[in-house]
Amino acid sequence: MPRTYKISVLPGDGIGRDVIPQAVRVLDSVQNRIGGFQTELHEFECGGEYYLREGKEWSTEAEDFTKKEADAILLGAVGANNASGKSVRRPDGHLAGYSVVIGLRIGLELYANVRPVDLMEGVWSPIKDKTSKDINLTIVRENTEGLYAPRRDDQKKDDSSEIVIDRRVITRKGSERVARYAYELAKKSSGAPSDGKRRVTCVDKSNLLAGCQLFRASFDKVGIDFPEVEKDYAYVDAWTQWVIRKPEHYNIVVAPNEFGDIITDLGAAIQGGLGVAPAGSIGDQHGVFEPVHGSAPKYAGKNVANPMAAILAMGMMLEWLGSSHGDKGMKIAADMVKKAVVLVLKEGKIRTRDLCVGEWSAIQPSSTQDVTSTIIDKMKSIEIGG
Repeated sequence: MPRTYKISVLPGDGIGRDVIPQAVRVLDSVQNRIGGFQTELHEFECGGEYYLREGKEWSTEAEDFTKKEADAILLGAVGANNASGKSVRRPDGHLAGYSVVIGLRIGLELYANVRPVDLMEGVWSPIKDKTSKDINLTIVRENTEGLYAPRRDDQKKDDSSEIVIDRRVITRKGSERVARYAYELAKKSSGAPSDGKRRVTCVDKSNLLAGCQLFRASFDKVGIDFPEVEKDYAYVDAWTQWVIRKPEHYNIVVAPNEFGDIITDLGAAIQGGLGVAPAGSIGDQHGVFEPVHGSAPKYAGKNVANPMAAILAMGMMLEWLGSSHGDKGMKIAADMVKKAVVLVLKEGKIRTRDLCVGEWSAIQPSSTQDVTSTIIDKMKSIEIGG
């Protein structure tokens, strides 16, 4: 009897509502093609638009199922504008949807934010002399501590903030577990494109910040358990120029929360843009998978958003479920999803307008739905397990 995986589907706001249904279309197709596993989808509203209507960010039913019953979570994006065009925010100033995104990270201890940076053939990159053979790295960002943990103090004078202090909390436990995750990824990887070495680069600012010194010390301590993986180091400011000059040197990169947030957007740029950038927030028991492009309200409902990041995020979800549960069918399905996206991009004929740049600038942009349909058709031509 095939295992049934319960998936919480949270389209959220803006173009999240456009791209997540396309990811679900691909999931249905690959599930029917591969067989051997089943998914049970539970879709819920959440985010800023829901908050405007209901006065809360999601329902109790949605929160309970997502946190307590779901095997995995597929998230679109949160963030909406009100009638005056301003971002919808809670009374505490946070974007409406904050408790969904940050609440899941903290509540489910999704300590590893995983961002593949993989330049696929057929995608324009600003690093013009690099090819798909040179860019294939993964950034692992600590996801629960640092500056983004909800611990803030401010000192006020005359009801206006004169001094604001953001506390940055780095713990040995948090640093060691994300470092171990990065080393484990490297151990299973094919190595860096330049030399094939399995390598983890610790990106921090340990020349100045005590928290980063603890982060690096934890990285070194965990590294003792992985003698087959090379340890590498870079200060975050230096890394931003080295990854442009020599991206092929990097295999797995691990960084504290806020630095990881910054460098992953740089990673998205060199892989061709946010439209092809998926991510997973992963813990020991739970995982949230999402495109990283945000809700982009001005493009919502126009059938122009790139669904590839959402589809690739769904593929990451299948890979994670397959690895977590020893489910070969799920891993085969994940591989088929990625191959189909790669083949569509390589052919260069069907793409949304964000990818119609460089040598593909003369291509007539395709719609969100047409791109998805092409990916589904391409999956039909891929040999199972091939």
